[in-house]
Amino acid sequence: MASPDQPQAPYLNAVVAYGFRGSTRFHVPGHKAGNGADLGVRTAIGWQTLKLDIPQDIHGVDLGESPTPYERAEQLAAEAYGAARSWFLTNGATQGNHALCLALAPLGAPVVVQRNAHASVIDGLVLSGGLPTWVPPEYEPELGMAHGVTPQSLKAALDATPGAHAAFIVSPTYYGMAADVEGCAEVAHAAGVPLVVDQSWGPHFGFHRDLPPNALHVGADAMLTSVHKIAGSLTQSALLHVSDSGRIDPDAVARTLRLMRSTSPSSLLMLSLDGARRQLVLHGEALLSGTIAASRRTAEAIDQIPGCRVVGDEEIGRPGVAARDPLRIVIDVRGTGATGYEMAAALRSNFDTQVELATQATIVLVLGLDELVRELERFVHDLTSIVEHMERPGEIEEVTLASGTFENEVVVAPREAFLGPSDVVAVDDSIGRVSAEAIAGYPPGIPVLLPGERITDDVIAYLRSLKSVGARLHGASDPDFNTICVMPDVQ
Repeated sequence: MASPDQPQAPYLNAVVAYGFRGSTRFHVPGHKAGNGADLGVRTAIGWQTLKLDIPQDIHGVDLGESPTPYERAEQLAAEAYGAARSWFLTNGATQGNHALCLALAPLGAPVVVQRNAHASVIDGLVLSGGLPTWVPPEYEPELGMAHGVTPQSLKAALDATPGAHAAFIVSPTYYGMAADVEGCAEVAHAAGVPLVVDQSWGPHFGFHRDLPPNALHVGADAMLTSVHKIAGSLTQSALLHVSDSGRIDPDAVARTLRLMRSTSPSSLLMLSLDGARRQLVLHGEALLSGTIAASRRTAEAIDQIPGCRVVGDEEIGRPGVAARDPLRIVIDVRGTGATGYEMAAALRSNFDTQVELATQATIVLVLGLDELVRELERFVHDLTSIVEHMERPGEIEEVTLASGTFENEVVVAPREAFLGPSDVVAVDDSIGRVSAEAIAGYPPGIPVLLPGERITDDVIAYLRSLKSVGARLHGASDPDFNTICVMPDVQ
């Protein structure tokens, strides 16, 4: 049961009270509660929204007797997720990853990091100067999906990293597959290091019996939740949580978080977090029950479409997969003779139906906390129509990984490679050089090159094969992949 205070949304209520009481505002922002805003902006987002767009340091909101409404809202978020302390983030989980890297992986400190961590973790290490040992995720070549890391892989990486300060893993993945977080926590703690879990794709975990557990509940020492992805807050809002284990100092995290935080945080993003937390705690179980049931019915209907198959609970038990999020519908479309890219393009052009992700083999749907059943039913109709009318080009080309693709030689630290001098060279001339950029192919979303790693023939061949079938090379300075940034004169 929720605590007696969880039905409150103190920050949301305080901002609304200030926004609509008619105060004379001789403070920023300059649109003055909408009076000075462009007419098009006022029409698009409404007067009410502009009245609630207020700065920090307003008495009765985030100034005044402690706990202020803002402080109380963060306390309620911590209580909801089982954390010792939680923070509102207005630059997404990216902001939290940067702060955690600065706090736990300072200049020269060794850390262990899952190789398909979010790009913001790599960026955080560039900022902090930490020295990573990369842990390759488990990989499913048939569908091109990267899963989580196993406790065994994490232990091997920690054993190879004396003096490691922390371990960073991802659970769930983009595909909704959750790792054995409890096992990874046991391994990390046995090595004397805290475990940080990027649970950005699982802000709803722990709020329903049919979902994987919240990472803090099974031993993680810090956790990130991108509430906007699933649980209803505004885009770019997220939460950072630290447990009461004592392995991570909340004050140290607060210090680095201040470094990464804007001095003009958006009240709109923060009030949406406060309201989303309340809804998740009070009504999340009921809303999730309806959405999970609808997801299962949708999966059964999709499985009846010729050539389509939903990737379901049969994945559980594979290396790197301990559980699965039913709010992610991953559809294997290889049997249609079309690629996921072609299927997604056909859905867009024919029905204006937008999917979250397309890969060579799959399309991925992300459901929200309270997904509309009629839209899922309409999607089944749309997909059926596309499959019935699409020309079948035959067998789709598979993109496979060469052995050792994700075990490149690390020559220098990411910070030195990324921030130091670099040369732009033709891709063919880059083999044997040291990369000054990070490049990840989607799919499978694993960085193929990281700053400071040696470029090999296999890496270039794999990136080109991804590009040829329509994959996106995230992070590449040249999207066409004709040139690449390398460090000068590093052997």
